[in-house]
Amino acid sequence: MINPTHFDLQSLRIFLLVAQTGSLTKAADKACMTLSALSKRIGELERTVDCALFVRMPRGLELTPAGQELVHHARGVLDTVNRLANDMSDFAIGVRGHVRLWANTSAIIEFLPGDLASFLKAQPLVRISLEEKLSEEIVTALVDGEADLGIFADNVASHGVEKFLYQRDNLVVLVPPQHPLASLTEVPFADTLGYDFVGLSHGTSLLQRMTDASATLDKALRLRIQVRSFDAICRMIEAGLGIGVLPDRAVRPELLGAGLRAIRLVDAWASRTLWLGVKSGSALLPEAIKLLAHLRDVREAERVPG
Repeated sequence: MINPTHFDLQSLRIFLLVAQTGSLTKAADKACMTLSALSKRIGELERTVDCALFVRMPRGLELTPAGQELVHHARGVLDTVNRLANDMSDFAIGVRGHVRLWANTSAIIEFLPGDLASFLKAQPLVRISLEEKLSEEIVTALVDGEADLGIFADNVASHGVEKFLYQRDNLVVLVPPQHPLASLTEVPFADTLGYDFVGLSHGTSLLQRMTDASATLDKALRLRIQVRSFDAICRMIEAGLGIGVLPDRAVRPELLGAGLRAIRLVDAWASRTLWLGVKSGSALLPEAIKLLAHLRDVREAERVPG
């Protein structure tokens, strides 16, 4: 049985340098160490795990299966230590709380920048770690305790999560100015399915919504290109590679000024709800409770005229 206390962080860092460069000499240069000192570190690490981590090849070093496994674990350990150091540094400089917020792309692009700016203006000693994730991943993270708050789409299952209305948005079809649909102000989704689409990657709630709608209509969704962001969809549409479905607030004004057309989808599913979720409101730390209240208050303020 390997004793976990025999591992040290510096040796793991050096090991990752060697794995990255494939060379003891290059790793020693990057670490500002002598070659003999670095070789000694790698040797001690191999004795600790009781197996070889590298094999010598004509053009350098290659990882053994044990070495490949250690790369995975070493990165995780060092990432955790770095986050620990950052969190402790925050307390040292006066930060009084940390909230882990996961949100989908729509929330991050459309609503969160302004909402978080106003919150942090009022609560400057709170730090927010914001991660952009798929809606299904967000729900899982809430249930597993990886995230304190989450914002996700309404077409994913959310068992085990308390949820509150955050925002609503509407979907539009974005088309080039010469497209046959460009003269319309609104359109049913069925009338768009004869054209090539630029869409988001698999797993996104928006693509799932479009796929479900096309299946209900018994028509195929012709995905010509798939990308990872709304901005990339817009660029592909600008280049004439297809049409796309986006939230209306994700369409930048300059795109419309350049001639692209945003056409409102009239289908019921094109009006979406974004949920604000927590695993248990009663179990949240004070800083997370404040952020939850702020995001709910922002929604209420927008509903009240003036």
